[in-house]
Amino acid sequence: MTDQTETTPTTALREKHRIMSASEIERTLVRLAHEIIEKNNGGHNLGLVGIKRRGVPLAGRLGRLIGGIEKKPIDTGMLDINFYRDDLSTRDVRPVVSPGAIGFDVTGRNIILVDDVLYTGRTVRAALDALFDHGRPQRIQLLALIDRGHRELPIEARFVGRLVQTSEREIIEVKLQEIDNDEQVLLMERTD
Repeated sequence: MTDQTETTPTTALREKHRIMSASEIERTLVRLAHEIIEKNNGGHNLGLVGIKRRGVPLAGRLGRLIGGIEKKPIDTGMLDINFYRDDLSTRDVRPVVSPGAIGFDVTGRNIILVDDVLYTGRTVRAALDALFDHGRPQRIQLLALIDRGHRELPIEARFVGRLVQTSEREIIEVKLQEIDNDEQVLLMERTD
């Protein structure tokens, strides 16, 4: 989940620097696709599940890359975890449950759970709860485009695009063409 969505609309941010350009994101995804294939002995029994919002297009891109390398389609799906978060009391409005299906059966599969930014680990914990409501995977591995540390839960990504050390005042902003009509990863800082 891009960190900016967790800030209030009145939070003032300034750009510190660009962490990844569009071409760097693409090269990173190619590398991650190869790592996934290597660590899973190919694409057999593999499924990618993107955590809504920006994990979904990342999972789709990785699925196409892996499918191209393995010469067979890779199942990709989406997981909406809003209802499952454990910090609902901190939100103004209780989220609407989006119970839709992932798009394929996860039971007995090797699932790669895809998110854009790994921060406290709470989004991933909620995603695991939601995923198990859809079936019992054989194995779940986490992929994060950016791991910024500051974990509150004992959760670690097996596949990491880039590790970025941040302060509590800093925010990682992932912009993807499919959602933002832009393609880059920025390090932002709260100015208030």
